Amino acid sequence: MLLIGNGRLLSLVPEKPYQEDGAVAVDGDRIVATGTTAELQERYPKADWLDARGMVIMPGMTNTHMHLYSTFARGMALKDQPPTNFLEILQRLWWRLDKALTLEDVYYSALLPMIDCIKSGTTTILDHHASPHAVTGSLEAIARAARETGVRTCLAYEVSDRDGEEIMRQGIAENVAAIKKYRGRDDLLSATFGLHASLTLSDATLAACREAAGEVGSGFHIHVAEGIQDVEDSLAKAGKRVVERLAASGILGPDTIAAHCVHVTEREIAILKETGALVVHNPESNMGNAVGCAPVGDLLAAGVTVGLGTDGYTSDMFESLKTANVLRKFVSGDPGAGWAEVPALAFDNNRRILSRFFRRPLGRLEPGAYADVILVDYQAPTPLTAANWFGHLLFGFNGGLVDTTIIGGRVLMRGRQLQHLDEGAIAAKARELAVKVWERF
Repeated sequence: MLLIGNGRLLSLVPEKPYQEDGAVAVDGDRIVATGTTAELQERYPKADWLDARGMVIMPGMTNTHMHLYSTFARGMALKDQPPTNFLEILQRLWWRLDKALTLEDVYYSALLPMIDCIKSGTTTILDHHASPHAVTGSLEAIARAARETGVRTCLAYEVSDRDGEEIMRQGIAENVAAIKKYRGRDDLLSATFGLHASLTLSDATLAACREAAGEVGSGFHIHVAEGIQDVEDSLAKAGKRVVERLAASGILGPDTIAAHCVHVTEREIAILKETGALVVHNPESNMGNAVGCAPVGDLLAAGVTVGLGTDGYTSDMFESLKTANVLRKFVSGDPGAGWAEVPALAFDNNRRILSRFFRRPLGRLEPGAYADVILVDYQAPTPLTAANWFGHLLFGFNGGLVDTTIIGGRVLMRGRQLQHLDEGAIAAKARELAVKVWERF
């Protein structure tokens, strides 16, 4: 048993989100109690003691749309003219990089961002993977990295028609195998059924995926109307906009993640609400790809569950949180925007989304939840209270202040030192592999 105390407890439990003196008791992989340090020391006198030394004790951050496989693009030069639109970004970068990956590359490209997650306090990710020339076994390679790092991960392989029918069929099989192995059967790992996007999926493939997913009781994880090209393709191909086409194909539902939803209409927002589909906003990626900004305010006002992810742009969810906040203000022209919406995305809705894929609660420090806890070495320059904690988190916290990361009751980093991994050796091997990937690119 582990007792974490002598800290400022930011539990994010609505009734009592913050207390100046707090502690968390952990038994195995879950939280069994929270309270003052004195109370829990008296209740659990034999527990192993972890002194927070006045740091903020809070739940690990969560990322509901991630691309681990993008790691080897860092610092890589393109071999064509720079892209001028989103489709060219896909064609000249991502659809060439994913073809260059081997299973070993998949494993190492997962290890490094997972280490970044630990170091920045991100404890759970929903990944979305692609490696067309190494499909079979790719999700197991990522699962192996998750086991070794300890990062809680939901797996998905993005099925697409862009590499031919045989690879498309392999993608379906890879999703089904992972769902059967992990969904509802494992605490560190889960899986869902990945799809790329409407613009690379035929009606026949959508039908095949719907049938396969139905057999294992899964929804989908798919990019939706990220770029305007996705909309134009859907209109040309089906005479419907993207959300309309996916709804007609039986893809949307309460276990389906519709990532991005940048170019959606009022009618499509209503369909997302009607089907119970889950939307994930990825502000940095959308800005970086110059595709626009999801209508987050309209989605939330309509009652759609909107979470927060990074699309692989970063592992640091504190960074994504800040970007989401300022982007809401910029797009709306309202300096008051973001104060309610952004914490709802990151802390309420991400928690709801994750509940579809994992057996126990995440995102709060409360009895019964997974023991995913971080200690943040934040020295508040002004009073920190239950009323203003988000202002401190938004303007004062960052991944570099995370001192300790605990996932499932396992201490993975303490004093900013990884407890179980040789980051230098892993990075050295990744650099060696990256050179070969770049040659094949």
